[in-house]
Amino acid sequence: MSWRFALTPKWIVRHGLVVALIASMIALGLWQLRRLDEKRTYKALVEARQAQPVADVVDVVPATDAVDDPSVTEVLYRRVRATGTYEADDTVVVENRTFNAAPGAWVLTPLRLVEGTAVVVNRGFVGFGRSGEIVAPPPPGGIVTVEGFVFPSQTRGRFGPTDPGEGRLGVLARVDLARYAAQLDDAILPAYVQLVSSQPAEPEPAPGGPELVALGPPDPDEGPHLSYAVQWGVFTVIASGGYVLLLRRVARDQAKLASGAPRSAATA
Repeated sequence: MSWRFALTPKWIVRHGLVVALIASMIALGLWQLRRLDEKRTYKALVEARQAQPVADVVDVVPATDAVDDPSVTEVLYRRVRATGTYEADDTVVVENRTFNAAPGAWVLTPLRLVEGTAVVVNRGFVGFGRSGEIVAPPPPGGIVTVEGFVFPSQTRGRFGPTDPGEGRLGVLARVDLARYAAQLDDAILPAYVQLVSSQPAEPEPAPGGPELVALGPPDPDEGPHLSYAVQWGVFTVIASGGYVLLLRRVARDQAKLASGAPRSAATA
């Protein structure tokens, strides 16, 4: 059985295409494994910081640093407590959010702390009302103590909507604390608190109105990266093994053809 046919120009081109395909699938599988490692590292970080004891927000989040300062990054996902008064008139919603597959928005309200600064509180998710609009429920009045987790300010990536740079906005595309701060009278901390509990509690929703649901603690998962990596590995084995079998079949058929036996569809 001769394999000399595999050295002809047309087969060399086919070899190159198959090698490129296999190399691409291997690269995609390794990329999925790297993404899995990143997710596991992030999950371990979040869980370790969640396990730390609750602390006052002003003792955790540095008030004078920028939103992207390393000192802010180092305290993300810590559990904190804040006491103050909600600035209800400064409430905004962050559009295009989902919760349990339902569309809606996040509700943000600044909490003026007894220390004099303010911290933005993500009070939770609210769905669309009967009129098809987002109506942000009013926050509790008076002195309020909230507990939640520290989250970073969000920035626009390469794509996505852009908030107007000027004017007073009632709707934001993301939790952009720098843009939000531009329309507030109080200085705010460079990270926000995602609410877990409030004392007093959030007011009950109006009859028939949408309910404000606290988002709770961060709960990162590993995602489907491991299964995707396995799939790319299976595809690689199928492609490489299948091509070897094809070459063997062609070589066998070439030998039959040389001996005068009928050739198969693979050789044809």
